[in-house]
Amino acid sequence: MGAPGVGAAGVPPPALTVMARVALLCPDLLFGSRVEGALRAAGHEVERFDSPEQVMEHDVLVVDLEAVELGGQWTVDGGRKTVGFYPHVDQDLRRRAEQAGFDVVVPRSRMARETAAVVEKVLS
Repeated sequence: MGAPGVGAAGVPPPALTVMARVALLCPDLLFGSRVEGALRAAGHEVERFDSPEQVMEHDVLVVDLEAVELGGQWTVDGGRKTVGFYPHVDQDLRRRAEQAGFDVVVPRSRMARETAAVVEKVLS
């Protein structure tokens, strides 16, 4: 057995690199934990927030669109990448998110299935 932190070939494992810093705005604890876990597993650094006013500088902002008031009071600032997810039955919410400037807007079910892929789409 080699020294701790050294692989079988005597080479240390590669350092984990953070792909992106993600701000997650999702008050639903269960679904938010699921999104957070999938993003962490994909190598992203994730910080959760309760309201848009708390969000700091991050590479990507992921938002449960039911948690924010879209429209005149809240629009996307063009400087960061944004992903919004919504209940598939609320097409008006999808439309308002697109008008507010979100880069990607997907149904909640797709966010559950393809969390990392959806976020990585806005990063490429």
